[in-house]
Amino acid sequence: MSNLCLTSSVHNHSNLCDGQSSLQEMAVAAWKQGVTTLGFTGHSHTPCDLEYCMSPSRTARYKGEINRLKAQYAGKMDVLCGIEWDQFSDEDPTGYDYWIGSVHYLRGPVTGKYYEIDWRESDLRTCVDVEFGGDGLAMAEAYFASVAQVAEKKPTILGHFDLIKKLNGKGEFFNESSPRYRDAALNALRQAIKHCAVLEINTGGVARGFRNEFYPASFLLEEWRKLGGKVIITADAHSTDRILWGYEEAMRTAKAAGFDSVAVLTKDGFAEQPL
Repeated sequence: MSNLCLTSSVHNHSNLCDGQSSLQEMAVAAWKQGVTTLGFTGHSHTPCDLEYCMSPSRTARYKGEINRLKAQYAGKMDVLCGIEWDQFSDEDPTGYDYWIGSVHYLRGPVTGKYYEIDWRESDLRTCVDVEFGGDGLAMAEAYFASVAQVAEKKPTILGHFDLIKKLNGKGEFFNESSPRYRDAALNALRQAIKHCAVLEINTGGVARGFRNEFYPASFLLEEWRKLGGKVIITADAHSTDRILWGYEEAMRTAKAAGFDSVAVLTKDGFAEQPL
């Protein structure tokens, strides 16, 4: 049986949001790498965004260019028009081929300001100090509560579940071994499974050198398996050289967590790939 997992890449960004390459360049690279299903997931328009989400005009261009790529690669590679939808987005994600539900921002409970949780250490420090009284674990608890809220909207895929740890590689903001942290993450996971069946194993944080463990952490993957959830492997690629980055290692990670298969998104929906 061919390994569908190694030819399906459905979490990808272009330079219409925070990626480095054009949609065309990503498609050409994917085709050369043997990809059979390529899904784009530009960051949805989000009014509070300061950095990287698509504007309404870019969103229209995004849809148009992907439709052109669908026609260009018809019969050779399936191209899907997805969206990575943020908790504070004002866009309807149901109009896309599929959508990834994610949290990139926290709204401060004190000032009402929005903070990018995966962009700059200085922003995260301000968020902890100003909004949570210096308690990084309280910030993490707020983040996981937000992830559970996104899951309630029933995304096709729940994105980088523990992204809050991206800038916490040395424990600068909170202790990832703390019972408070683990309880918050596990509680969110148990809420998520009621609404969303597929969780991504996202290799992007490792690919870009932020962490040495994929999202989500192994204890979360193991719990997700016990809950009966499924996993899909994604690269969260922002450049042409990372469209399938780390897939084989991620498959081993899934197997180590007890999964005997992974979900693979195709134009016809999800398929199962035995491990």
